[in-house]
Amino acid sequence: MAKRPSDEEYLRAEELRNAIRYHNDQYFNQDAPEIPDSEYDKMLVELRALEDAYPTLISADSPTQRVGGSVSTAFSPVRHARPMMSLDNAFSDEELAAWVERLVRLTEAIDAATLGFSVEPKVDGVAMSLTYRNGRLVQAATRGDGVTGEDVTANVATIKTVPHVLNGDGSELAELIEVRGEVYLRHDAFAKMNERALKEGTKTFVNPRNAAAGSLRQKDPTITAQRPLSFFAYQLGEVSAGALAMPKEQSGVLAWLKRAGFSVSAEAQKVKGLEGVLKKCQQLQAKRHTLAYEIDGAVIKVDDLSLQGQLGATARAPRWAIALKFPPEERTTKLIDIEVSVGRTGRVTPFAVLEPVFVGGSTVGVATLHNEDQVALKDVRPGENVIVRKAGDVIPEIVGPVKGGSRRPSKWKFPAQCPSCGGPLTRLEGESDTYCTNLDCPAQRVQKIVHFASRGGLDIEGLGEERVVQLVDAQLVSDPVDLYKLDVASVAALERMGEISANNLIGAIEGSRSQPLSRFLVGLGIRHVGPVAARALSSRFVTLSALMSASSEEIGAIEGIGPVIADSVVSFFSNPANASALDRFVASGVNPVEPVVANDIAQTLLGKAVVVTGSVSGYTRDEAQEAIVRRGGSSPGSVSKKTFCVVVGDAPGASKTEKAEALSIPIVPAERFEELLQSGEIPS
Repeated sequence: MAKRPSDEEYLRAEELRNAIRYHNDQYFNQDAPEIPDSEYDKMLVELRALEDAYPTLISADSPTQRVGGSVSTAFSPVRHARPMMSLDNAFSDEELAAWVERLVRLTEAIDAATLGFSVEPKVDGVAMSLTYRNGRLVQAATRGDGVTGEDVTANVATIKTVPHVLNGDGSELAELIEVRGEVYLRHDAFAKMNERALKEGTKTFVNPRNAAAGSLRQKDPTITAQRPLSFFAYQLGEVSAGALAMPKEQSGVLAWLKRAGFSVSAEAQKVKGLEGVLKKCQQLQAKRHTLAYEIDGAVIKVDDLSLQGQLGATARAPRWAIALKFPPEERTTKLIDIEVSVGRTGRVTPFAVLEPVFVGGSTVGVATLHNEDQVALKDVRPGENVIVRKAGDVIPEIVGPVKGGSRRPSKWKFPAQCPSCGGPLTRLEGESDTYCTNLDCPAQRVQKIVHFASRGGLDIEGLGEERVVQLVDAQLVSDPVDLYKLDVASVAALERMGEISANNLIGAIEGSRSQPLSRFLVGLGIRHVGPVAARALSSRFVTLSALMSASSEEIGAIEGIGPVIADSVVSFFSNPANASALDRFVASGVNPVEPVVANDIAQTLLGKAVVVTGSVSGYTRDEAQEAIVRRGGSSPGSVSKKTFCVVVGDAPGASKTEKAEALSIPIVPAERFEELLQSGEIPS
């Protein structure tokens, strides 16, 4: 019997999952990360350790089982022929050595000293899939959640380093060739973009990665065309039969890509053994700041493509590749002051105002300090020099003060009053965060509306923080519901607006009425409910009224939800103020429903959770899961007491079969999978 986690460990895992989902959304979907990569990596490592120790904590929607962010509704979805997986990370030479040892154990037929590797710089950009048919570019798609991305073909077609037609003859060019790589901005191009923005009085960009991501998400390709984006190719994805001269090694793939007309990194190199890998990684780290583009590590791949296939992949990452993350870059600057900001939940976050310093590829003027305890722990004081580090992130962190001075400035004290409304600030016993409990606080009102309209929420274009502040200051809105009372005349009267802009904004707000229930739930900002939980809730209850009347037990019974989220949802809808706001939404014509996909297939597995482990003949992993879902079932990535059965194919995961046996869950051999789909019963 597997040991069970304590209540504290369960809650910590839930807290980590929700935090990681939130920061995934900020990074991948909002292009606005709030924490350094190093802090994100720590949370992910801690969550993996908890799930390794207690497999019952693993759920299909856990960030450890998923790749990247969600998919924006601004572009058409594209399902990848092969999943665009993430990479596992190593943070030291020792972890890299342990990875090589695992490769040797998994294959039992390779010599670690002579094994070939391709070592390539980890370019800090946006992963991209390019599909060519008969040598011509027909589609470009972002990674998205790894399975489904966004169609950005028109925008990518404006990038000069993306060939529209491949070089090569019939012996090399298959009917279909998928090329994967990274869209990025060179340092000089990024500087020119910001210089132009300053001259035009428009928004400047924080770093090259986010500038590249924002450029690709423009709905008007002519805007993307004005951005000097570049593309590095580094891998082949799906390739149809008939490519007679396709390479057999990763180093050969890079050479082929170059011949086909793509730019590839000149820093990529084939090496032998762990010693060669470490030497090349050290060289890349030493020259990272002299390169023309931003890198935050090195990617190490087994060079032999057939060996890559033999090693396979886990649910989220290939076993044959790993990313070595370089340590954060550090710089010294003066801490001018410490101020605080108020978020939509009333949480008050201190941040450092810095003398601008260039670190990690961009000029930094502010850095987060998280909470009162972090300020005390780091012991940083306004007026003294501090160490700032930033590993290619958007928001840097302060490491601590520069030591050596004998006389230091006075310690900073956390304010007692809210800087926005002047109300008292409260820190609950046992909590690390401080809150403004005044629900009428102007700062909270602004942030709640910003969150509601954000890309992860109702996705209302043109309604960013600056515009929301204008609307609140003009007393046109005080909460998200008020957005649906706005009219063109009132909005057009605002400074820097006009009738055309006002019409566009009102049109975007009106269009948000048709957004699905899952997006509406994210926009409401219910504690612990991110995009994944919102989709699970919406798929089960479909309408807002059905969800509002559901009990904690009904909600908690949904696969991947659990008691913490269930209690949070019930508590939210039980709050009289929230219930009143939802009534006002409905009265204003906003009554979201989750679309139900038409399905003429018999729902033989309705409400049943079927876990698939190992390969099933005739199906890819995604196809097997989709076959279950189309018959009304779910296909989570882990086994629990709620699991109906486990389908076991070739090379299954030992942990899943062992857990199924421990819980007395029926096991169905892969050759009986079709019978299971047809009948919905365990084959006898």
